Amino acid sequence: MSLIVQKFGGSSVADAARVMNVARIVTDTYRAGNDVVVVVSAQGDTTDDLIDKALEINPNAAKREMDQLLTAGEQISISLLAMAIEKLGLPVISLLGWQAGFNTNSVYGAARIKNIKTNRLQAEIAKHNIVVVAGFQGINRYDDLTTLGRGGSDTSAVAIAAALHADKCQIFTDVEGVYTADPRKVPEAKKLAEITYDEMLELATLGAQVLNNRSVEMAKKYSVELEVLSSLNPVAGTIVKEKVKMEKMLIRGVTKDKDVALISVVGLEDNPGVAFKIFAKLAQKNINVDIILQSVGRNGTKDLTFTVNKENGPIAVELLEDMEIIDGKKITCATNVAKVSIVGAGMESHPGTASKMFEALYAQNINIQMISTSEIKISVIIDAEEADRAVSAVHNAFIPND
Repeated sequence: MSLIVQKFGGSSVADAARVMNVARIVTDTYRAGNDVVVVVSAQGDTTDDLIDKALEINPNAAKREMDQLLTAGEQISISLLAMAIEKLGLPVISLLGWQAGFNTNSVYGAARIKNIKTNRLQAEIAKHNIVVVAGFQGINRYDDLTTLGRGGSDTSAVAIAAALHADKCQIFTDVEGVYTADPRKVPEAKKLAEITYDEMLELATLGAQVLNNRSVEMAKKYSVELEVLSSLNPVAGTIVKEKVKMEKMLIRGVTKDKDVALISVVGLEDNPGVAFKIFAKLAQKNINVDIILQSVGRNGTKDLTFTVNKENGPIAVELLEDMEIIDGKKITCATNVAKVSIVGAGMESHPGTASKMFEALYAQNINIQMISTSEIKISVIIDAEEADRAVSAVHNAFIPND
């Protein structure tokens, strides 16, 4: 007998028909002789609808109260799924995050899991119940409800799999696995049979929406083998694990991310500690900085350009304007940009990968504003309106439609 954790996203439980479809997948797994824990997201656009309701009442609502509100979405989902499984004649119980033992820190809206007390989960499994758990949520030391941030249900599922030493963690989505690009934008995209944790983490961080990056980090840390597959089409998905079979494919995926703001500060004094002071200020407000470009000092000054996510752009500018070292300096914040990236563990041993990417963009007359590289990825900042065309061009260069 195996213990299997299955996670279903909002689109998989969007309406009654899809809830019953998920119930059949779960019960088939159970009837095959497995113990099953199911993690469910809020239905469809429920979370967005709840956010809109909050904005109607108070655009500046406290994050604690937002978490109180947003946890309601998953409570609806788990109850409906439990009812569907019950209708199919199998024993089932639904649990909220705190009932399942999720203890988090107190960063409302983006809480981190501190630990999972598995007593209740283990007790229900011992009773041979199918356990349906609300993803995306937990409880802090003040007994307040907390949420884990966007994509947090993926993290909930992997955390349960790690805590219970599950044999498998399946992430069900509305696509059939991990593709070399978004198949809705690039019809030639190929589904990968398997991919490494590191490659998947880069893809998730760089804009691929199939898995949450925190869930991949946790899976790698605790050696949880993931399978990404479709809840609508019963075909083999993509396995995410530590090592994969050697393949000829140099690039595993091409991604785009339009959630980018490009901030430039012109005319900074060319003195030690300037960059440190700027980025320390942003770090104090939990603003993550991605690509950084600093010009060579000239005439006693230098320019600094970097990217943050779009939501944090105006906040970052406001913080910079209040700094003494910025006084009178020109600050710009562009949000009409996108980050296009290629990811693949094979590129570190293949010279010319960067030039091939740049050639593909040049052939489409797409201008590159910034470049960032690591051992397994290359990212460029370009105009947002060019993003889809850039992804297609780069994908065709590295992964031709054969």
